[in-house]
Amino acid sequence: MSVDPNAPTQGGFPVPPHVSGERRPHPARYLVPALVAAAVAVALGAYGKVHDPEGTAFNLVGFSSTSAVKSWLGTTALGFALLQVVSAAMVYGKLPGPSWSGALHRWSGRIAFLVAVPVAVHCLYALGYQTYSTRVMWHSFLGCFFFGAFSAKMLLLRSERLPGRLLPVVGGLVFAVLTVVWLTSALWFFRTVGVTT
Repeated sequence: MSVDPNAPTQGGFPVPPHVSGERRPHPARYLVPALVAAAVAVALGAYGKVHDPEGTAFNLVGFSSTSAVKSWLGTTALGFALLQVVSAAMVYGKLPGPSWSGALHRWSGRIAFLVAVPVAVHCLYALGYQTYSTRVMWHSFLGCFFFGAFSAKMLLLRSERLPGRLLPVVGGLVFAVLTVVWLTSALWFFRTVGVTT
């Protein structure tokens, strides 16, 4: 099924048509989301670097360690993020989907973010921004980058007359970064310690 890119989508994400003679928005207006993304990422990284790590911030009953909690929460966040990618393909007409694909897309994104927040809080508060190995360095960097990119995506959602591919590209970047953050943490934990709670 194909869809007219200028028609409103089934999920309620309208793409306004370009009217001939209408001025296109200046690219500088996308500077604000980019600056906010950079500020969020740098602020998180700076906090993690200057904060004295506490060692632990939380644990949940039924889990053997904080690392197990974080690994399962991270895996849950990645699962909902994957659901968001699939539902986005439905919203944009790339995959067939139900009329409630838009709601599924929004709620899967909200849940993925809410599940990822306690993991990030623990990482920053209990461990800080670490660089003692390549894996940990990339995890720290991309963890901060993820929340910056997510902030930019949220700001872009409120913009009018976005270039047609901008939001899917930014959303894809957010998903890709979250995937690498998961690979350098939860997957590493499961391969090193085992799939355990």
